[in-house]
Amino acid sequence: MPETSLQAPIPVVDTVERAGQTPEREQPYAALGLKPDEYAQIREILGRRPTSGELAMYSVMWSEHCSYKSSKVWLRQFGQKVSDEMRERLMVGIGENAGVVDVGEGWAVTFKIESHNHPSYIEPFQGAATGVGGIVRDIISMGARPVAVMDALRFGAIDDPDTARVVHGVVGGISFYGNCLGLPNIGGETVFDSVYQANPLVNALAVGVLRHEDLHLANARGVGNKVVLFGARTGGDGIGGASILASDTFSAGGPTKRPAVQVGDPFAEKVLIECCLELYRGDLVEGIQDLGAAGISCATSELASNGDGGMAIDLDKVLLRDPSLTAEEILMSESQERMMAVVAPEKLAGFLAVTEKWDVETSVLGEVTDTGRLVITWRGETIVDVDPRTVAVDGPVYERPIAYPSWIDALNADGAERLPRPTDGAELRDQLVRLVASPNLADKGWITDQYDRYVLGNTALGFPDDAGMIRVDEESGLGFAVATDANGRFCHLDPYRGAQLALAEAYRNVAVTGAVPAAVSDCLNFGSPENPEVMWQFSKAVEGLADGCLELGIPVTGGNVSFYNQTGDQPIHPTPVVGVLGIIQDVAARVPSGWQDEGHNLYLLGTTALELDGSAWAGTIHEHLGGRPPVVDLGGEKRLAELLHAAAGESLLSSAHDLADGGLAQAVAEASLRFGVGARLWLGELCERDGIDGATALFSESTGRVLVSVPRDEDVRFLGLCAGRGYPALRIGVTDGAPDADPALEVQDLFTLPLAELRAASAETLPRYFA
Repeated sequence: MPETSLQAPIPVVDTVERAGQTPEREQPYAALGLKPDEYAQIREILGRRPTSGELAMYSVMWSEHCSYKSSKVWLRQFGQKVSDEMRERLMVGIGENAGVVDVGEGWAVTFKIESHNHPSYIEPFQGAATGVGGIVRDIISMGARPVAVMDALRFGAIDDPDTARVVHGVVGGISFYGNCLGLPNIGGETVFDSVYQANPLVNALAVGVLRHEDLHLANARGVGNKVVLFGARTGGDGIGGASILASDTFSAGGPTKRPAVQVGDPFAEKVLIECCLELYRGDLVEGIQDLGAAGISCATSELASNGDGGMAIDLDKVLLRDPSLTAEEILMSESQERMMAVVAPEKLAGFLAVTEKWDVETSVLGEVTDTGRLVITWRGETIVDVDPRTVAVDGPVYERPIAYPSWIDALNADGAERLPRPTDGAELRDQLVRLVASPNLADKGWITDQYDRYVLGNTALGFPDDAGMIRVDEESGLGFAVATDANGRFCHLDPYRGAQLALAEAYRNVAVTGAVPAAVSDCLNFGSPENPEVMWQFSKAVEGLADGCLELGIPVTGGNVSFYNQTGDQPIHPTPVVGVLGIIQDVAARVPSGWQDEGHNLYLLGTTALELDGSAWAGTIHEHLGGRPPVVDLGGEKRLAELLHAAAGESLLSSAHDLADGGLAQAVAEASLRFGVGARLWLGELCERDGIDGATALFSESTGRVLVSVPRDEDVRFLGLCAGRGYPALRIGVTDGAPDADPALEVQDLFTLPLAELRAASAETLPRYFA
């Protein structure tokens, strides 16, 4: 009987043949996240209405999360603004599962950062845990062994009743999954701001190492090669996560959509890692793809699109946890710990022997064809027959309207220079303590102590140093450093400059360790792309990042865009998180962020201006956000990084700490607390040289500045190096007061602050709310 309405009986199998016979059948495309014009475009591509299975595939693959349909027109700049210097070490760039960089000695490092924001609000523990699992599988799929993870977290106001729910869940999920995998968590950031109250940001970064010859890519080449699904069974968790969760906003009503959140099993993933690495060693894989967002829909369409263009799949061969799943649910499921491989027929027995050894369930779903079509059957009927490129590559591309925000001129005019700045020592001391104890600058040990940062035995630097560092080669000491940074307050004031400030800070955080910055991965978190003002923010941030990377000479290797981060009509601050990876020839030459000995001279590299707009001082002391963010000189940042690398290479530095949030005050506090050795500072010469007052000297967030400690017998060589490279260096203090001698932070003629009091102020904030 022909179907004429939604109330009519639905056939067990909606086949391609039936779709051709029933063009009038109504379909729930809107519930799957498709717009009317997108649904019409799918019908035009196919020359008929889509089957339910095809509709499921297009809906997830054309979602904002998978297709980048609103961001592609701007992201192209990362491939267009490229120099020969940026290509020098780049082995794999944008378009693959993760970027790959040549780090020397035949070694390569692959890294990527991605968001798992919406799932982490709905179900914080599983949302965060599977965010870690997903990014780690991206690293595995490149042929690499994962060696480290990091996370960039943003939560709502620390005193909001719901924040504790999200914080406990997210931190618990990250620590559970990462610790069970046996991967060190070596860095990241945690920010509290009411703008993220109903839309926390959980951005997970993973890094892996591989030999050049072990590189694998996601493609399905070789007609007749087998398509193999292996790992966990497919279940009902995560169905529609990419289209329904990650590509939509939250209502003001709170957490919903729980069934779209995936459930993770880190022990299954650990076995999957070892299984994949053995498959690579045996040369048993022609192409490989992890199953993350959009599950089988993504893996089959992307592998086919990147290969010989055709694939035949029998969906009945998929191993299920829940036998009641429909074909559409199997295609859309985002069950975790699954991989899809392309295997030559003559290697299939060897492949299956390895998966059997590791007790990893495996099923051969089909094979590569030369038809140019992705054909999927279920219960003996054809339910999908599409050109895979129309699903995975040639989806809609939007040039969304952009509009200069109506409110931004007034915000920029409201600068922090009008805010009262203290002049007497007691008030400066009080404000420094308040800053150090503020949620965003306080000690994050309550969070980071739940992570294992030393497992695997190759961690050279971790929390609370400015960047994490991992040894790659035990014999040579070759290693890499990585840091993530973003400042939503700065980006709210000026998204172009704010994005460059995030890039500059991550770049500087890598440089202070002695490593040479080499590559970028970014996670761009914004509100709804359907809001023209949000799209203006996005366009300016991407432009700023692309221009900044070109000036610094480091490529963007990949990343992620996360839109619809808003509740109702209220978007988050634009938050482009930038991860920078650097190379160090020998981790033994690393530079920590704090001093360990008395009597070393403290030098401030760079100059300080009255730049308090958007600063931690303005936000914490005055609850103010306005003005323009600090000026960023990327050419100067590059010269500073070269200076730090040269100084570290000559063993001239005993510590180096960048100046960013909280300015000099926060930097000297953190550096003192790092090993419990105090410091004496004098600000008079700095104030005179730069024409500033004491409060500005302590709290300004001018860029291009680093606080270094130098052994006295290396003073002449260090100053000669700075002079030779033309970079400002001014002696502003000395390390003083061993941990067993009541050490203090003394600012000459202004105040003295015992480190015990400083440590208590910093360490008590997070436990007070969450312990």
